[in-house]
Amino acid sequence: MTEVRREVFGHLPQEQGGGVVEKFTLKSDSLKVEILSLGCIIAALEVKGSGGDFTDVVLGFDTLEGYTRKHPFFGAVVGRVANRIAKGRFSLDGKEYQLFLNNGPNSLHGGAKGFDKVLWSPQVLPNGVCFFRLSPDGEEGYPGDLRVWVTYTLSGSELAINYRAQASRATPVSLTNHAYFNLAGQGSRDIYDHEITIEADSYLPVDDTKIPTGEVASVQGTGFDLRQPVELGKHLQKFHLDGFDHNFCLQQAQARRFVARARHPPTGRAMEVHTTQPGIQFYTGNNLDGSLKGKGAATYPKHSAFCLETQNWPDAVNKPHFPSTLLRPGEEYNHTTWLLFSAA
Repeated sequence: MTEVRREVFGHLPQEQGGGVVEKFTLKSDSLKVEILSLGCIIAALEVKGSGGDFTDVVLGFDTLEGYTRKHPFFGAVVGRVANRIAKGRFSLDGKEYQLFLNNGPNSLHGGAKGFDKVLWSPQVLPNGVCFFRLSPDGEEGYPGDLRVWVTYTLSGSELAINYRAQASRATPVSLTNHAYFNLAGQGSRDIYDHEITIEADSYLPVDDTKIPTGEVASVQGTGFDLRQPVELGKHLQKFHLDGFDHNFCLQQAQARRFVARARHPPTGRAMEVHTTQPGIQFYTGNNLDGSLKGKGAATYPKHSAFCLETQNWPDAVNKPHFPSTLLRPGEEYNHTTWLLFSAA
């Protein structure tokens, strides 16, 4: 059985549009998830350990104020288009579009005020919560009205996130959740003792602004071969990597499939990722620098968390040989990602 509670989390300042931010708590015997109506943010995710105790494994803030200041998308749903679009430009049906540039020369995670910074309308379900919003034509430079539903449901030790969208005009869409995980518990120093597996035969090399070069490269014989579990710290050292911030190319199928696993041997905690999406961005918190005060006054230094963001491939709107991100009127964008937690 899943228990669902709702309460007021805080009030947005007037300069950010005002409004009440609610917090929804989904609880089962083995998992407890707290989700905000601001940005559909996963503010806490407590997993039962092998000793029976619950530990929060996602980075974030204790109060609304933390989320209204600048932060690296902690726990949020990002869109209209997750990840980067080169120079914030694309052309569609003969028309050029220019988006806001918020990541060097590129547009990242929907622009200046993406889906992560807006209030969504919630509807409580028996085992979860569904958030809705209408992204109006021209928002952040994107064409067409986009109706979006993000649904979180909890069943035992599995959290499902379903994304649906319908457009009034052709528009690129790629939605993901940007939760930062540390299976040792949020506020733990690093993720070097985590074991990572990603079920991908290829990945996308990037230029120095993190835009894919267009090459789809084999992981074979490289530091990107994560098809067998690797201990992260040792692996980064062995291949002289500063960290990961790359899209791994998944098997192209609309069906649910296993794509990644993170495991923390000292606590026995593990998280499996299953999805219908064509890609997964593996990010090791390279830009965290310890300057943010998080939950329980924790600081979050570099490599203190990882993200496994299921998504379409970055800059796909400018790369015709990548899976298409275009959603046209009459079609429905519909993807689900499942996170399964366990403690051995």
